[in-house]
Amino acid sequence: MAYTTDRTATKELERQHVNVRWLSCTAHYADQAATASANTVASVDCQGATDDGKDITVTGKVNRAVNGACVRGDLTAKVGGKQWFHVSGLGNCNATPSPVNGGTGGQQGQPTVTVTVTRTVWCVNNNPQCRPVEGK
Repeated sequence: MAYTTDRTATKELERQHVNVRWLSCTAHYADQAATASANTVASVDCQGATDDGKDITVTGKVNRAVNGACVRGDLTAKVGGKQWFHVSGLGNCNATPSPVNGGTGGQQGQPTVTVTVTRTVWCVNNNPQCRPVEGK
């Protein structure tokens, strides 16, 4: 979500003639049970700057994302404190993401996204096959 929001928001800002120096997004994933009726998957928060030093923010809720191609939800961008756009989606959800780099076809050499998954394993009854248990 964060990568795709970053990518599509940057493209839209540049399409609207904003010279984006940098933009970095984070996504906070919602509790699915609490937000099932709202259909929100994540809240996104992006911070950045233009080439001439103005602050950029992109915030909102996302309910769908296609890796590197599009996001759907409710997104607002501000440049220098002024609302630049308020949209229900960015990018082309009909694009076919490249399995190699997460982008759409023809964009070889672009950065990829690495996802790290951490799994907590609980050891029951001091099972010696369940390591490490020290300090847990």
